[in-house]
Amino acid sequence: QDLLVESGGGSVQSGGSLTLSCVGSETFRDNCMGWFRQAPGKEREGVGNIDSYSHITYADSVKGRFNIFRDNAKNTLYLQMHSLKPEDTATYYCAARVASRCLGTAYHYWGQGTQVTVSS
Repeated sequence: QDLLVESGGGSVQSGGSLTLSCVGSETFRDNCMGWFRQAPGKEREGVGNIDSYSHITYADSVKGRFNIFRDNAKNTLYLQMHSLKPEDTATYYCAARVASRCLGTAYHYWGQGTQVTVSS
């Protein structure tokens, strides 16, 4: 049983926008949730995270372009992406950390990923 399911990936041109969704079980409402991405041949990198107090952090590479928010009523985490660049091309994953704060690096549950491709 998939505990986290991402959707919303696709192909867009440079400068375009996409919004990814990650639906989880209600047990994740009080947990830190994060977005990660991995491009071919590269290591997985953190995009940003949101804790149970709605404190949000972003990687420098996406600050000002990406927004993370959550709708606890829908058990859904979102990644809104604007001004997309070809270097944003990657498989995007959501993850949950079994803790209310996003301190530390361990995430305990992962989605299957959704592909985002940005063409120049």
